[in-house]
Amino acid sequence: MKSLKQDALNYHRTGRKGKIEVVATKPCRTQADLSLAYTPGVAEPCREIARSPELSYQYTARGNLVAIVTNGTRVLGLGNIGALAGKPVMEGKAVLFKRFADIDVFDLEVNSEKAEDVVKFCQLLEPTVGGINLEDIKTPECFFIEETLCKTMSIPVMHDDQHGSAIVSGAALLGALAIVGKQIDQVHVVFVGAGAAGIACAGHYLRLGVRRERMLMLDTKGVIYAGRTEGMSPYKARFARQTELRTLTEALRDADVLVGFSAKGAVTPDMLKVMAPRPVVFALANPDPEITPEDARGARNDLIMATGRSDYPNQVNNVLGFPFVFRGALDVRARAINDEMKLAATHALAGLAREEVLDSVCQAYGVERIQFGPEYIIPNPFDPRALVWVASAIARAAMESGVARQPVVLEEYRGRLERLGARIMSPRSSPPP
Repeated sequence: MKSLKQDALNYHRTGRKGKIEVVATKPCRTQADLSLAYTPGVAEPCREIARSPELSYQYTARGNLVAIVTNGTRVLGLGNIGALAGKPVMEGKAVLFKRFADIDVFDLEVNSEKAEDVVKFCQLLEPTVGGINLEDIKTPECFFIEETLCKTMSIPVMHDDQHGSAIVSGAALLGALAIVGKQIDQVHVVFVGAGAAGIACAGHYLRLGVRRERMLMLDTKGVIYAGRTEGMSPYKARFARQTELRTLTEALRDADVLVGFSAKGAVTPDMLKVMAPRPVVFALANPDPEITPEDARGARNDLIMATGRSDYPNQVNNVLGFPFVFRGALDVRARAINDEMKLAATHALAGLAREEVLDSVCQAYGVERIQFGPEYIIPNPFDPRALVWVASAIARAAMESGVARQPVVLEEYRGRLERLGARIMSPRSSPPP
């Protein structure tokens, strides 16, 4: 049996190299076609756009085009491998954008570790794309880059490692708490890992209703407490607590929720034993979780468990977020992806998880039935309704919060999304093997 390594290498290099290509959307077979696609006909849309820049959305692909930008300094599970080595991951993200939301992508790897270079690069890209997905950039630079771009650009910018993780794990949290019968403003939440994902999730959970005084965050040096100076940053300091607790075991005593964005083995079975009854454990380190579901259930039989892996139930995967978030943002031509939109996406996913699961989704996972419960707290990525629910929620929130430049009629828009979902989820839409 071939190894996963060899399978993956063959997958990427067999036939046309890599995973993406550019395909023309207009014919260019005759002299007449050529005169329209290029000179002299191309001058006409150029003149129109020069007169009114908004017409770029009518005469070019910009409105359905997202740039995935990385410098490869924090590639998931691989660390600082550099821009070039990160390219297969960005191509993979491009495939997911297209597969789940029919969004076209340019993957752009920036050969600099300087945050200012990445900022300038993205700013110069603004005429090219309708949105920017920042990816796999180390902390704390990723915070500075995103904050600067959101202030200086008029297209949606989102660092997926931060906010995609927050949106999807937030939906999983709402589902898990509903199942164990706990109120979000009463639970004690412990974060293991204070990088991009952990810090963004903590902020998002506060907006969902978790109380700051019931939240603790730890990094590799232990609890982030008020007055600590070692290994601190302004971003970590936002979550510093006045507490005498210093270790993870101490922090987990009577905690209701554990959210891990750290490393394999960071959590032990004995640590779970001190948590409150019916605990929620999100071990989201990839590719290996902080604690395996087998070890976790060996310590507790009353927990709800989620990981980032597809070979366990309750996979918390950003593919449930970023394609649909950008779909909605692009379709209303949003200036930004704001907190209201992120909350709307979380609540949409949490609501969809409570709906009856489609037969097609069950078939995709090789089971007869899936229903809301301890092993199904968030929807599966192959549920075609995720596109409809999340993108329409994003569109509504963008319009209500005032960042949409092209409002839509929501019922009509949902119909468009349903037709799009049916088309892209059709087996005939997939490329040949």
